[in-house]
Amino acid sequence: MGVQLKLTGHDKDLGGGFMVRRLLPSARKQAVGPFLFFDHFGPVMVEPGENHDVRPHPHIGLATVTYLFEGAMMHRDSLGSVQRIEPGAINWMTSGRGIVHSERGPEDLRAKAYVNHGIQLWAALPVAHEEVEPAFVHTPAADIPALAVGDAQVRVLIGQAFGKTSPVKTFAPTIYLDVQIKAGGMFELPPLAPELAVYSVDNAIEVDGETVAANTLVLLTPGMNSRIGAAASARLVVLGGETLDGHRLIWWNFVSSRKERIVQASEDWQAQAMGQVPGETEFIPLPERKA
Repeated sequence: MGVQLKLTGHDKDLGGGFMVRRLLPSARKQAVGPFLFFDHFGPVMVEPGENHDVRPHPHIGLATVTYLFEGAMMHRDSLGSVQRIEPGAINWMTSGRGIVHSERGPEDLRAKAYVNHGIQLWAALPVAHEEVEPAFVHTPAADIPALAVGDAQVRVLIGQAFGKTSPVKTFAPTIYLDVQIKAGGMFELPPLAPELAVYSVDNAIEVDGETVAANTLVLLTPGMNSRIGAAASARLVVLGGETLDGHRLIWWNFVSSRKERIVQASEDWQAQAMGQVPGETEFIPLPERKA
């Protein structure tokens, strides 16, 4: 069968009542390809006056990958990047040796009610690239390749699939697709990578005849085609890539193959020596528990 493992995740409060569903990391599976962190947020109605801002905080050793289905947010970082993130675009931030960023509600939406809905992933950087220079790259929705595959509409967010190649640059072979299957439809997914998983963001799906509830991360059996059906129309993401080159240590917002590097990053953030987001004075303090 195509289903190797199912992960249902757990709810996590990021602060101020902003809840996410966290699927990775899991005690049963640290990563799928390079992706070792998977947060699904929303759909949630943001009411006028509500504050779901994420204050400046640091990262090392990973790339954040932000993708919205609905809503908007403002990204700012210590490189000076200022980018409005909107549905359909891919925003890839390489932390490397260290970056600081914030994620806030856009000022023009502060007095309005709007829905926020999306997924944020962390991709572990290969060991050889853990200390690269930090960078931020925004790829607009219009630049993402899209095509019809059977009963599905597919956007190739990252990597290569169905003859299309995303312009998003990565440090290791990576797959990330946004797939919408029509009601009663079927989508055949080839083994695009050594590790591959599927996650439906809204409705139940069938994977090789096995019913899978919405909001369940399904790890697929390597090397096999998978047939994914949807009784009701369903939107899902496919993610994975080459198997990660070794176990990673994860503490707070830091990822590394070496414990001493996480300890150093913790000390650097405690001393506010990792940089600042221009124009911002707030920051999230280091948690009390040390790495």
